[in-house]
Amino acid sequence: MVILMENKEYTQVIGSSDAPYLNRLAKRKVLLTKEYAISHPSLPNYLTLTGGSTFGITSDCTDCNVKGRNIVDQLEANGISWKVYMQSMPSPCYKGPSAGTSPNEYAKKHDPFMYFNDIRRDTARCSKIVPFTQFHGDLKRGLPRFAWITPNECNDMHSCPIATGDAWLKAWVPKIIPALGSNGIVLVLFDEGSSDATCCSLGTGGGHVVAVIAGPGAKDSTKIRAAADHYSVLRLIEDEWGFGRLRHAGDSTTPTISGWKA
Repeated sequence: MVILMENKEYTQVIGSSDAPYLNRLAKRKVLLTKEYAISHPSLPNYLTLTGGSTFGITSDCTDCNVKGRNIVDQLEANGISWKVYMQSMPSPCYKGPSAGTSPNEYAKKHDPFMYFNDIRRDTARCSKIVPFTQFHGDLKRGLPRFAWITPNECNDMHSCPIATGDAWLKAWVPKIIPALGSNGIVLVLFDEGSSDATCCSLGTGGGHVVAVIAGPGAKDSTKIRAAADHYSVLRLIEDEWGFGRLRHAGDSTTPTISGWKA
């Protein structure tokens, strides 16, 4: 399971009294101390995590689309169930740029799956991109093998304080972990930071961000000090299932995240 949070630099969160739950989780499980986003703004990072490329997109455009193989293609080719949960999305396969009565709700720019042509144009696939209101029921019935959650723009810390997002994680992650099975993981990751910091040859400066790997499949009390980026995160997911690596996730210069397995 992947949970995407928003727009906070590593130093804004780790060690902050406003994020007691996430700091406890990071201390108890695996913390990547040198994880870097690819660029600014949000959307290129989300596409990186699902397609292995920014596809030349440098903005949070809502009228742009992407043609190309993605993580959903890989999951389905290998018979692996999946579902995407978008908080404050008004209905499954919603194609609008945003939704809600305030700026703190659903935003397409935080939903990379709706940018890929072979997902948004396919009724069966698009129906698996659903409002987060479905998540509680699925948690009881059994989760898909791959799940993605984007909280709304308040709970992901984009438009609300760090403490608000931390409280949301505290409410949901303890419910998620027991549902992951004996070897499952949940990755809590921030899309970008507030700086232009970068680590690796492909990044253009998206900031130093928090990445925590938790769940039964993750080691206890572990810090990974090697540099990595969002292409590395996609590679981690692909390697766990033996997929080929998409685009820059397969580059020789992309670091592999290792040392996190229980």
